[in-house]
Amino acid sequence: MTSFILPHELVGDGTHKVLAVHGWFADRSAYAPLLHDLDTGALQYALVDLRGYGEAKAAAGSYTTAEAAADLLDLADRLGWERFSLVGHSMGGSVAQRVTALAPHRVRRLVGVSPVPASGLPLEPEAWELFSSAAHRPENRRAIIDMTTGGVRPAAWLDRMVARSLACSDAKAFRAWLDSWAGGDFHERLQDCRVPALAVTGALDPALSAELMRRTWLTWFTRGDLVDLPGAGHYAMDEAPLDLIRTVEDFLRADDGTPETAPARHDA
Repeated sequence: MTSFILPHELVGDGTHKVLAVHGWFADRSAYAPLLHDLDTGALQYALVDLRGYGEAKAAAGSYTTAEAAADLLDLADRLGWERFSLVGHSMGGSVAQRVTALAPHRVRRLVGVSPVPASGLPLEPEAWELFSSAAHRPENRRAIIDMTTGGVRPAAWLDRMVARSLACSDAKAFRAWLDSWAGGDFHERLQDCRVPALAVTGALDPALSAELMRRTWLTWFTRGDLVDLPGAGHYAMDEAPLDLIRTVEDFLRADDGTPETAPARHDA
């Protein structure tokens, strides 16, 4: 175990343990719209703050998916969770895939909500400039949120999402995280992975679309599945919370607790 412990809060008392990982634009408060309606009898969620966010805003680190995966496995050990499921949004979906690559024998089920693929997300030069300068330009964060939710959300909601993002993230860490989730590629370590894995996309999101998941996620996970939410964009927790809960928890509850027979891979 390391000296650093990911800040987290536990929600629920269920025997099925779930690590929930936020995305690039938010800390663990990204899951706040879901908390009152989760199945807290069957499931117990650990909502975490990654380095550079929330209560870990000042935490030093390399701000990479590999480092975050190690942090999450360390937290699971501290919680006494030998096996657990993972839910990760956007960048957090990439982190969750990293954990699965490192310790598939410990992962019961994997859910990516608009997940960045394990192969990264190559950006054209103009898009790279928009994303890379978003660390210090709130108007760029707003443009990204607007674009990935179909350009149909209220101005006040966009402003609120930007304000939350600025308040909960460290600008230096925010910028460093981009290099890892957009530029990293570890998908070969997930080839033929047998962990049941669900990708949930939003039909209004052109960046992390259902079609992209068919070319990536569904080709790596032999037990992969895909659900495209028609009324959501990139931020399903805010845009379609009840639909998201039903989709995710139906998938998680389908697990019978039987470990996979495939051997663990230690080369990740």
